[in-house]
Amino acid sequence: MPAMHPVPGTDEEPQPPAAAPPAAGQLLQQALDRLAALHPPQAIAERLARAAPAVRADLGQTVLAQIPAYRESRNPEVLPQLASHGAAHVDEVTRLLAEGRAGDLAFVRSHAVLRAGQYFPLEAVLHAYRCGHKVFSRRLLELASDLPPPVLAALADVTLEYTDAISTLASAAYVEQARRLTAAAVDEQAALLDLLLAGHDESDRRATSSLRRAGFLDGRQSFCVVRAQSLDPAHMLDAARARRLADALDALVPASLARRLIDVRAGTVTMVLAGLRRVSGWTAPLPTLSARVGECLSRAGNDVLAGLSPDVEATAHVPAADRKAALALQLAHPGQRVCAFDSIALRKLLLHQAGPALRDLLPAWHAPLAQADERSGGTLQSSLRAYAEADLNLLKTAARLQAHPNTVYARFERIRQITGLDPRRLRELETLLLALDLEPRPRA
Repeated sequence: MPAMHPVPGTDEEPQPPAAAPPAAGQLLQQALDRLAALHPPQAIAERLARAAPAVRADLGQTVLAQIPAYRESRNPEVLPQLASHGAAHVDEVTRLLAEGRAGDLAFVRSHAVLRAGQYFPLEAVLHAYRCGHKVFSRRLLELASDLPPPVLAALADVTLEYTDAISTLASAAYVEQARRLTAAAVDEQAALLDLLLAGHDESDRRATSSLRRAGFLDGRQSFCVVRAQSLDPAHMLDAARARRLADALDALVPASLARRLIDVRAGTVTMVLAGLRRVSGWTAPLPTLSARVGECLSRAGNDVLAGLSPDVEATAHVPAADRKAALALQLAHPGQRVCAFDSIALRKLLLHQAGPALRDLLPAWHAPLAQADERSGGTLQSSLRAYAEADLNLLKTAARLQAHPNTVYARFERIRQITGLDPRRLRELETLLLALDLEPRPRA
């Protein structure tokens, strides 16, 4: 492996040198050869060396004037690194002309890796190189203005191929480093998510340091868990599609609202969020985190189902919150795409959890009642439900059903003959509705 050397004129970390992409390096070398065939480039290099301070200043001023990302960055290292990187380009172009050969441009790769690590936008870096091309073209043409037009054209080709070479190399190095950083971040997120879903208490020193660094042990925080999936569970078997869903849901929740850890596990997107429950001890509590997150997730597409847990105030309760979020997801449906656990009626929870076991214990009259209801077009069941919704008021029930009260009485009598239960009595009405809920039949 070749040795690593610091880049002259920069304060960036040395990186293993990497050769410029063959096509870009060849095109640059061909442009240099064409220039050398017309005029010795060493003479132009001497002129550029004398004008180097002015060219460096011109580069810095042009980039700052045309690219807001450099001016708006709050990273104190960005501007000094921009200046040193610009100086390195002036030195490299001078060497390029003086020696007449293309180099490996390792300092470009180092700079791209550095910018990726700072999450500085790649487009701004490439825009800076385009600005640099304009500056070098103008300056070199000014310095060589006494030379014949064919020489000036060949010199312009050199600056163009140089810009293409550094842009290609910087893009490849930036993307490669960004992928590495993303993979590392995903691994770290997965480890933190494991800690929270395992219910590690704040007293567990092994987990505390990691959770604290990630901001999940800050004061006055509450936690909630989100479980989500596509309306068609088969879509979650496609790893890329499931990851896109996770990214989309992540983008819906503002970073200012809550910290979050998100991953795709067992066919569902799992998200653990931590947000302030109050700004300070002197202020009123904020709305629950689950309510605020649910409002954000309600903007997800129609193909998304999500379940939300209630808020919990300690990491040790996150596993229980996760179970509630998973249960809420099971009860989500196209009519209620985002289902909060706190909004689920207790009766519905009990039927969902215990229903399969209780269906084998249904009374003997259940089948005859279901058959009679089916023959009546669902009027028996609809009358029972309307009676319950009307608080056992027969006249209101008849109005809801747009039927005569005597018709409702007749239906109740028919139910009593089949089951031996009188729907006009609360306990017996509850028994009838429970049996129907355990195995619903078509309704009118």
